[in-house]
Amino acid sequence: MISILIPTYNYNVFPLVENLHKQCENAEIAYEILVVDDASNHKNIIEENSKINSLIHCSFQVLEENIGRSKIRNLLAEKAKYGWLLFLDADTFPSNSEFISKYITALSKGSTVIFGGIGYPENTSKNFSLRYKYGTERESLPLSERLKIPYRSFITMGFAIKKEVFGKIKFNENLSGYGYEDSVFAYELQKNKTPLFHIDNPVIHLNLETNADFINKSQLALQNLLNFHETGAIDDETVKILKTYLKLKRSNLLFGVRWFFNLSKNKMLKNLNSSKPSLFYFDLYRLGYLSTLKPENA
Repeated sequence: MISILIPTYNYNVFPLVENLHKQCENAEIAYEILVVDDASNHKNIIEENSKINSLIHCSFQVLEENIGRSKIRNLLAEKAKYGWLLFLDADTFPSNSEFISKYITALSKGSTVIFGGIGYPENTSKNFSLRYKYGTERESLPLSERLKIPYRSFITMGFAIKKEVFGKIKFNENLSGYGYEDSVFAYELQKNKTPLFHIDNPVIHLNLETNADFINKSQLALQNLLNFHETGAIDDETVKILKTYLKLKRSNLLFGVRWFFNLSKNKMLKNLNSSKPSLFYFDLYRLGYLSTLKPENA
């Protein structure tokens, strides 16, 4: 009935698999849990994850070389034997003991793609304050809010999709780098008029980045976003910050944004690394940084 697919890299995924395995057994369904490691270099983690092979209907495999975020997800889908695929990131965890049962119920309602939402555990550490605030206020949206913007609120951290539908879309292996793969995949779903069904069944995102790491990753993601738009992998409307950037560019106002960014960068960074970061400042910082970039290979 369902193939649960988990890519991992240098992360102990055994507790997640153990929990999912127990839920699937209790639900008495046909299932498999496939985990593929993208050439991790931590032997202790690989040894721990190898315990997955001792669980019935579960498999753990380590690749000899790193193939990247898109290719490994497509590889998992190729290996899957059931008609429904449930993709989960390694650093997620079910929010409830009925997580699998709720997805199984949703599968029977004629949908083709199902997203259950994202949640975050409580975190009060100053070092993780920005990622936590962004996650809880921008990603962890209630079902009522996600239904208003179904494609824009989609995140590939945890979702189910019919295998035949995934075969027509897949993750774009021509895209490289970090960031906005979610937006590209959602854009493909919308472009192909694939219905996206939202339910209230979130996974919890466990592995937060420090403020510095999150800012750095956000900068890498913005370069990726610009490259995606340049190659036509995403349109002008799907990502809000790109839409704003393009409006400013058409109005010849980017020079003003760059001036403000260079003038205020240090002040904004001080706030973003504080215990009470402002997402307004974060948006300004990202827009300013985006205004300084050019498409790679342009």
